[in-house]
Amino acid sequence: MKTPTRILIILLLAAAVAGVLAAKRNRNTPEIVDEALAAKPLPRLVDLGADKCIPCKMMAPILDELKGTYAGKLEVEFIDVWKNESAGQQYGVRVIPTQIFYSPDGKEIFRHEGFFSREEILAKWKELGHEF
Repeated sequence: MKTPTRILIILLLAAAVAGVLAAKRNRNTPEIVDEALAAKPLPRLVDLGADKCIPCKMMAPILDELKGTYAGKLEVEFIDVWKNESAGQQYGVRVIPTQIFYSPDGKEIFRHEGFFSREEILAKWKELGHEF
């Protein structure tokens, strides 16, 4: 094969590869759609307590279960205010545990002080318009 023909074939192959890569980059794959959904703000439950407080210890498995069961639908966060005293002040905590419910836009919509069972938490979310 002559050199100009080889160069032409190589250029055509390079153009074809570049076209395929550009097409892949521009199409909406399920992963991109899922990332967009994952970036959507979620309702959030913040539990402020301490890992050595008895009612807080009782809340820990409930929070872990909610975090696992409702992943992608509800954010669940625990903050130890004995280890992070400024967080307790920032959230205005008077008693631990304290659970704060936030709407997807970040506004506090409910606050509870003391132990709160899984059933009570889910019932409160439902009352607030977020059924999981």
